[in-house]
Amino acid sequence: MKTINIAIDGPAGAGKSTIAKMVSKELGYIYVDTGALYRTIALYITENAIPDDEIAASLEKADVSLRFIDGVQRVFLGDRDVSDLIRTPEISMAASRTSAIPAVRAYLFDTQQKIARENNVLMDGRDIGTVVLPDADVKIFLTASAEERANRRYKELAEKPDCPTYQEILDDIIKRDYQDMHRETAPLKQADDAVLVDTTKLDLEGSAAAIVKIIKDKLQ
Repeated sequence: MKTINIAIDGPAGAGKSTIAKMVSKELGYIYVDTGALYRTIALYITENAIPDDEIAASLEKADVSLRFIDGVQRVFLGDRDVSDLIRTPEISMAASRTSAIPAVRAYLFDTQQKIARENNVLMDGRDIGTVVLPDADVKIFLTASAEERANRRYKELAEKPDCPTYQEILDDIIKRDYQDMHRETAPLKQADDAVLVDTTKLDLEGSAAAIVKIIKDKLQ
């Protein structure tokens, strides 16, 4: 029986993960946060202070896995649940650099494709529609202005004592966009057959509803 694969790509801070979770729940698909896999590799490299020339050889020891606990995706490094540890600004920037390494992409590629072959999935990331699932049934490129993405992130972090300023967050987003779009391996770009969804003026519910409609219309 053929599985249904939905690919959602877009820049950092566009709300891919949050919106994708809402959409996958509505459709009854498994949500796969590929960014979490890259963040976990970045955490592994950072914690172990692995130099660039030793990263490829060290990956077989990383033991990264996705587990679905009570229907919620959790990310493990060995037997350790690192789902929260991988969400720091430091690891976000490290993940952007790490994801440009061909050996890292190759290591995680098979994991992503295996999940998609065996399940109806909604997978989000930077190169899902262009590289990981080029034959996905529906492809969406989700974006928002850099200013709006920074504003959303600032509101999310505002209650924390070490919250960066809005300008620092905006600068970080602009820098990460540049890194993601100009890396040599699988740069961030909209697939030719992807539907563009700009959420700058939409809230989460409106964004999720728009994507659900696109998916249902495409699958009819």
